[in-house]
Amino acid sequence: MAERLALLVGTPKGVFVLEGDARRRDWALRGPLCEGWPIHDVCVDPGSGALLAGGGSPWYGPAIWRSEDLGETWTHSGEGLTYGDDGPGVKTVWNVSVARDAIYAGVEPAGLFQSVDGGRTWAHIEGLTNHPTRPEWQPGNGGLILHSIVPHPTDGNRLWVGISAVGVFETRDGGATWETRNHGVRADFHPEVYPEFGQCVHKVVMAADGDEHLYQQNHCGVYRSVDGGRHWEEITAGLPSQFGFPMTAHPRDPRTVWTIPLTPPELGRYMPEASAAVWRTHDGGDSWVRSGEGLPQRNAFIGVLREAMAVDSLHPVGVYFGTSTGQLYGSPDEGATWRLLADNLPPIWSVEAAVAG
Repeated sequence: MAERLALLVGTPKGVFVLEGDARRRDWALRGPLCEGWPIHDVCVDPGSGALLAGGGSPWYGPAIWRSEDLGETWTHSGEGLTYGDDGPGVKTVWNVSVARDAIYAGVEPAGLFQSVDGGRTWAHIEGLTNHPTRPEWQPGNGGLILHSIVPHPTDGNRLWVGISAVGVFETRDGGATWETRNHGVRADFHPEVYPEFGQCVHKVVMAADGDEHLYQQNHCGVYRSVDGGRHWEEITAGLPSQFGFPMTAHPRDPRTVWTIPLTPPELGRYMPEASAAVWRTHDGGDSWVRSGEGLPQRNAFIGVLREAMAVDSLHPVGVYFGTSTGQLYGSPDEGATWRLLADNLPPIWSVEAAVAG
């Protein structure tokens, strides 16, 4: 059977699905799905092939949507997505990630929930909320959100999360206890430039070799770690800006990642010089290469949010990103060249690539 691709796009007006073949030339668009609910993140459960979409309705609250047929039909549940009667109300789900034996959801205000029944019911991971630093957590510009979830590939008790504007945390005991993982990461806006916590992490990803090798895009630079986040080394040199949101890692090469630098918040949060480009490294961040062929090089006052970038697992790897103004771009050659795949969508909050066949 020929391989088929599906690009899963989360927006404020529901999920859209672009379907194509391995040539990545022709695409068919479906949507909006999930009854038009605001959806912050969509992922694929590799075990079952089900789609999982996390979001929240201003009327009905937070929920995880599930589809067993690539988005043709959906069910959804918010059962258990609560801090209890005495806690703050959960506004929305920002991230859905599948681990070996569970599904995790990161929410606003920042917290982590787990499902062991495919997303039908959810349980609060209280160890993170009860961390001693919790009373001092402060929101970023987008709120106090848990947006990055990085499960360990083989150890079900290990997990990393990224919280804005708090930093990275790791658990090694299934969520009972957590440790800060921010050493070496700058917080230029903080009275102490290198605090234990208080950094505004924007995205955390794991390298293809897994285990201890991580990358992050931060409000204040780009970083790598080879010891599970105990220490971070800055790798911003060579990029046109330290600021940006998305980052994605090559599925097989641990030294290749992609990011999209943006102008700083006070200068508009758009592509530097209004010239669209994706930057990639093939040496773990020692150097960076700009790729703008096929992207608008003038008057590109566009932004890209933290979940709105993805890769597929084909050879060569396809790379995709969506903009906050509704354009979806794709590259069939690992980011060397680009083309517009879809336009006039709602603001794109997330992109995920699924391969079937």
